[in-house]
Amino acid sequence: MSKKFKLGVVGHPIEHSLSPYIHSRFSKNENINIEYLPYKVEECNFDRFIKEFFSDKNAKGLNITLPYKKNAASINGNISSEAKYINAVNTIVNSNNELSLFSTDGKGFINDINSRGFNLENKSVLILGAGAAVESVLYRVARCNTKDITLLNRTEENASRLIRKFSNMAKIENDINAQKNPYDVVINGSSAGLTGKFVPADGLLLNSKTYFYDLNYSLAETPFCKWARESSKNVFDGLGMLVFQAAYSFEKWFNVLPNTKSVIKELEDMRE
Repeated sequence: MSKKFKLGVVGHPIEHSLSPYIHSRFSKNENINIEYLPYKVEECNFDRFIKEFFSDKNAKGLNITLPYKKNAASINGNISSEAKYINAVNTIVNSNNELSLFSTDGKGFINDINSRGFNLENKSVLILGAGAAVESVLYRVARCNTKDITLLNRTEENASRLIRKFSNMAKIENDINAQKNPYDVVINGSSAGLTGKFVPADGLLLNSKTYFYDLNYSLAETPFCKWARESSKNVFDGLGMLVFQAAYSFEKWFNVLPNTKSVIKELEDMRE
């Protein structure tokens, strides 16, 4: 029997994670023998868990999810320039007892939205939120030659911090009143996209051609997506992004990029 590689995803909470299912499909399709488990870890035990996990000679890698992506950026290892810039890691690779740290979230987003037939080049982009998920996506969006980016957040100080950080990469501001034409895409990275009723900011310029993308995902429709469908048919949540970022993690571990279409379809078929 082939060697079984030890993998997993670390977070708190972790019960909702679809990563074990996704990677089980990848491994089956690529004929790679893995054990991929969810690990619910308290923050005070995070560093110890990482050390103990990789003490196993069969440990190949880990995915890191909320709230530990920034904790993982401080792990002793070779960190990619992207992960270092955004100070967040979602993928750890163990090679010859040396750890390498990456973020595949932003790349996963870009590939998913492109697969939906949307190109960000010369587009007006509105981003809601300023947390770790937004920063990982903004790193990639700012490199897509967008026309302009508006960043809104309930805490203006957090939005201003990201605007200062990424202003050398793209035209970015936090004033929706400066927008004269409808946004081409609205990206939601706020928690309001998953809990409660989504309440949009006043004065948003939108039309039926606007693309709406919720970085949150759920097998049920998110409040943001329900609101967005009032304006456009082009409404997507982060389920595709989840599969794409997982595929790039899998590629980091095994040097093979698994097929994503069949897995996305399986998850879409599970929706309520």
